[in-house]
Amino acid sequence: MTPIDREDIFALSLTVDDILDYANTTIEEMALLEIKPNAYMERMVSLLTDAAREIYMAVVRLEDHPNVANDHAVRAKALENRMETVYREAVADLFHMPRDIDHVVEMLKLREIYRHLSNAADRGDEAANVLGDIVVKRM
Repeated sequence: MTPIDREDIFALSLTVDDILDYANTTIEEMALLEIKPNAYMERMVSLLTDAAREIYMAVVRLEDHPNVANDHAVRAKALENRMETVYREAVADLFHMPRDIDHVVEMLKLREIYRHLSNAADRGDEAANVLGDIVVKRM
């Protein structure tokens, strides 16, 4: 018997697995599409790293300090919101007057990578929601 419902453990494991899947497919696609990291990607990855750290800290503190765990989950959600802002900035920057067909192809490649990173952040938001649900059930 676990102190957390099996369904919640399963839901949390699925969301964390999705985060990792998006991270891996992003790297694979960058290699396949021959895309080098840029400043937007670096900002997005930094935010994802911070969100993953918050999710980890929430899980670690879940049993003994559920309120602290919830604070970490809230911070992870805030980081996802910041990620969406960076994503929108990056996409907007892509569409400033394409120069030629090669530039359009590059735009499409970058948008795909940005979308993968944004999707990873969305899954982090879902993980934070699951953690919040677990905390509510424990109180």
